[in-house]
Amino acid sequence: MTATTMAPPATETVRTADPSKARLRAWATRAPLLPALIFMIVVTQLPFVATVVISFFDWNSLYPKARHFTGVDNYKDVLTDADLRHSVWTTVLLTVTVVLVSLVLGLLLALLLDRRFKGRGVVRTLLIAPFLVVPVAAALLWKHVLYNPEYGLLNGLLHYVGGPQPDWISNTPLLAVEASLVWQWTPFMMLILLAGLQSRDQQQMEAARVDGASDWQIFRYLTFPHLRRYLELGALLGSIYIVQNFDAVFTITSGGLGTANLPYTVYQSFYQAHENGLASAAGVLVVIGSIIIATFALRVVSSLFREEVGRA
Repeated sequence: MTATTMAPPATETVRTADPSKARLRAWATRAPLLPALIFMIVVTQLPFVATVVISFFDWNSLYPKARHFTGVDNYKDVLTDADLRHSVWTTVLLTVTVVLVSLVLGLLLALLLDRRFKGRGVVRTLLIAPFLVVPVAAALLWKHVLYNPEYGLLNGLLHYVGGPQPDWISNTPLLAVEASLVWQWTPFMMLILLAGLQSRDQQQMEAARVDGASDWQIFRYLTFPHLRRYLELGALLGSIYIVQNFDAVFTITSGGLGTANLPYTVYQSFYQAHENGLASAAGVLVVIGSIIIATFALRVVSSLFREEVGRA
């Protein structure tokens, strides 16, 4: 009887106390991050909550006392108004075009930089440079240095060969915006795809060459399937940023000539028409679309990490 009623060993007592100590230790390690977390919530989340609340009101800043609750009417206006629908279509067209062209050009440049040649480091630095330019500065560069019909570089080259002197922005406004964004985002795609190329199994590549596979066969059956996740990641991350692009549209065309995308329409509704409720509703829809795309992007990133861990 005495043996059966003995107190539990001291090790068991320590073990039962471990979970509480572990929780305290976890909170102690996370405590330094709390100020940053609080700051992020105050700066990002509270304004978004305020934007959501305002989106349910008919609120014109010129007549602040006339505001009243309208429910989802602002969202209905965003989805049914012809100009807003056109801006949504322009946003989709702009995003798809820029992402696809940037991916193709980025893949070609990544394949080039994956080879060893003299001066590769200099070439890589020069190719990355457009992505490091401030977006507004890049748009100004394209608008004045390249597109200007009087002293622009493009018309200067055409004049040298006896070609026409078009007004690029007036004749092809959406293409002008797309070209500037492709120039800026191709290096981003190139870096992602170059990382994918350099993570290939080199032994598998050498075995394919020994078996007599051509460069095209190696690319088609080994390289391209390996790059699928990286292509998806580049497309998703590029879409998140380009769908919210405002700088190029505002700087190059000022939203005219059918180039107004949804972010520019939000700007027009808020700063020009002073329709705070309508602009907030459109902004909330942009954020929801970005969150949906970001969710897929995070899944692709997590799958890439799992593949790398499994390979290691």
